[in-house]
Amino acid sequence: MDYLIVVVDDEALCLTNVRNLLHEENMKAVCLRSGKDLIKYVQKNTPDLILLDIFMPEMDGFTTYKALREYESQHGKNHVPVIFLTGDSDIGTEKSCLEIGAADFIKKPFNRDILISRINNTIANSKTIETLTEEASIDMLTGFLNKSSGTKRVEEYCKEQSGSLCIMDLDSFKLVNDLFGHDKGDEVLKTFADVLRANVREGSIVSRVGGDEFMAFYPQVLDKKEIEDFSNRLNNDYVKETTRLLGDDNGIPLGVSLGLVLIPEHGRDFECLFALADSALYMVKNNGKHGYYIYDKTCHDNKVLDDSLAGELEKITVIVEERTENKEAMLLGREAFTSAYHLLVRYHKAFKGYYSNVIFWVSMDNESDERKLVEVTDSFVDMLRRVLDPCDLIMQYKPDRYFVVLNKRTEEETNSFLDKIMGMWNKNDYAQKAKIEYYAKHISY
Repeated sequence: MDYLIVVVDDEALCLTNVRNLLHEENMKAVCLRSGKDLIKYVQKNTPDLILLDIFMPEMDGFTTYKALREYESQHGKNHVPVIFLTGDSDIGTEKSCLEIGAADFIKKPFNRDILISRINNTIANSKTIETLTEEASIDMLTGFLNKSSGTKRVEEYCKEQSGSLCIMDLDSFKLVNDLFGHDKGDEVLKTFADVLRANVREGSIVSRVGGDEFMAFYPQVLDKKEIEDFSNRLNNDYVKETTRLLGDDNGIPLGVSLGLVLIPEHGRDFECLFALADSALYMVKNNGKHGYYIYDKTCHDNKVLDDSLAGELEKITVIVEERTENKEAMLLGREAFTSAYHLLVRYHKAFKGYYSNVIFWVSMDNESDERKLVEVTDSFVDMLRRVLDPCDLIMQYKPDRYFVVLNKRTEEETNSFLDKIMGMWNKNDYAQKAKIEYYAKHISY
């Protein structure tokens, strides 16, 4: 077993004996003579287990154990399992060892087989617990801390360190799910996680707080130029990688918005800092997205922190509104299309409106050529999105079929428009390889 074991004992003979036993089992042993030496050692090293003598001068085993746990907690390190060693046969000593939190207790002189067995068992149990703890703390999709663990860790950093608390939101991410499906949306989230991981400095804490929103603490990042460079790199790399994933013509205004607050300039209370970073993010979302804003009390728009109903309405409107320059018809997934369609029908019923439902069917000469079918349908739907109005709806409900809603067109306008679409398709390069059929039904109230 290639374990690293630290043995702490003021008796040289005991250190020698334990080291020899461990070496015979292919375990690396580091021998230390005091509790102070142990605390210094763990600052740069992470052993698999510590064998700690109780009765030592200056710092006894119990005092050393408490100092070790305090250091680990302060620096966010996992607790190294500790087995106490002692020649004391008093049952009260054994009880004290277990009550303080030690993994085990071994009396001197110890039996070789018992010592090795307890070391192996303790390390195995520790690694199992560590794995379960990690799985419970990690967002499995991105590899970052989940909301609960991330909040706890960032809260600790806010109390102790200087730096920036940042909230990040992926701009227009909902459109990825709607147009490409949730599986592709997950790929985009993974891609962003890789990009973010490659751009943050060592020692930063990052967590996914839900959906497409992330939180991070960047130690010692207080300079506006450094934050600006980080935001630019993050946006450029993210757009580059998602374009590779979704294609150059994906039509989605992708990007990342960042809201930041500097610490300790604006205090150390996590809840207050999070609210300030969130309000800074709101400023980015309300002013073009794809960038950053650092909270500044002197020039921050007061309406951002407005707790009135009017302020709340404006804030939630910005959050749910996906303002884009894209003037094409909306290509939606089944769930989003269904919701939009129900709303459209209710609107026209209430206001005596009209619209047309249309089915388009793409058929190939060679129906078994699925790859070619995808190319043809992609070309056809690209043409539809350019020709249709922004308020029209498109859903691909089968590989070769589309359901289209032409909004607020009379029956005559619909027929004329469909003739126009077929005329344009007949000029397409794929028109010789595929046939487009359609059936339309006009609805008026």
